[in-house]
Amino acid sequence: MKMSRRAARMEKHHKRKQGALAINLVSLMDIFTILVFFLLVNSSDGEVLPTHRSVDLPESVSEEQPRQTVVVMINTDNVLLHGEIIAPVKAVMNSSGMTFEPLKTALAGELARLMQKQSTGKPVKIEATIMGDKSIPYSLLKKVMATCTEAGYHRVSLAVLQKSLEEV
Repeated sequence: MKMSRRAARMEKHHKRKQGALAINLVSLMDIFTILVFFLLVNSSDGEVLPTHRSVDLPESVSEEQPRQTVVVMINTDNVLLHGEIIAPVKAVMNSSGMTFEPLKTALAGELARLMQKQSTGKPVKIEATIMGDKSIPYSLLKKVMATCTEAGYHRVSLAVLQKSLEEV
């Protein structure tokens, strides 16, 4: 059977378009380049400390960036170690002596875990960071700092919000 001119033209057109499909990589390369630059610009050198909604940190003009440490949080209700409640603030305040035993036990357990992880043979200075609400009494902060030192932490730091020098 003879094909019409229209059918022959359509068949010829379809044969011409059946070749290999090409992918335009230029736009894909542009997207990846922009993504790489975005990630490079937005990567930070300092460590971001875990924050808790109930802790309102004081402000400071400190230039030093935080290091990876054991984090003790003190809000108006509880004392927390890595987000886990150790004891209520009232129990720490009512305890006798300069240290608080449940916190010391938890810190010593964390220290032992860190020492196993870093078994390099050379002495390791383990640090602790205290994130205390700005409304807590100094006597509570002093007791927590003494407990950290007693548990074997060589350097105890206080976490603050950095404010610019213009605000001073």
